[in-house]
Amino acid sequence: MKSIAIAAMAAAAMAAAGVASAQQELAQKSGCLTCHAVDTKKMGPAFKDVAAKYKGKADAEGKLVEELTSGKGHPAVKASPDDVKSLVKWVLSM
Repeated sequence: MKSIAIAAMAAAAMAAAGVASAQQELAQKSGCLTCHAVDTKKMGPAFKDVAAKYKGKADAEGKLVEELTSGKGHPAVKASPDDVKSLVKWVLSM
């Protein structure tokens, strides 16, 4: 039983890593990583700093999606609205 639980936990961790990798690839394809990095400041703030800034704010996701898609306060991104929403969720989960 113990080995089954350990295997299940390992599989869940690998699945989560795969999702993060896919999101990072989407961020790269969308041009986000030109100005941002996950954990260090580049031209723009680190994604982890953005997540910390908006932590606990109920309207964070909607506000960021609107800012990114409208091009007001941030250059408009080269991604579909669904991809932007997915990327914002990923950043806020950090």
